[in-house]
Amino acid sequence: QVQLVESGGDLVQTGGSLRLSCVASGIIFSRYNMGWYRQAPGKQRELVATISSGGSTNYADAVKGRFTISRDNAKGTVYLQMNSLKPADTAVYYCNARLEWLEYWGQGTQVTVSS
Repeated sequence: QVQLVESGGDLVQTGGSLRLSCVASGIIFSRYNMGWYRQAPGKQRELVATISSGGSTNYADAVKGRFTISRDNAKGTVYLQMNSLKPADTAVYYCNARLEWLEYWGQGTQVTVSS
């Protein structure tokens, strides 16, 4: 059974930082491309950042220079370090694992940035 479990979401003030974690089980983690997505109320889910199985990263323009995605294959965990947070970053953040036609999602963790 595949599970992606996110943690680290919280209420933080503008300019603050958070680190999200996503622990994966039931998959060969090192083979999967991993990503973080977010969905704000009334909006579609959008890409935040991805990291390939080889370690290449990609970021949405809105978070470039503020967020950093990383992975620890030994721990089966992907991280999202979020700095200089803005109210516009408020959303539920979802972890995603993808390998060819296989795709899995976590349940999400709430990030709220107060002004």
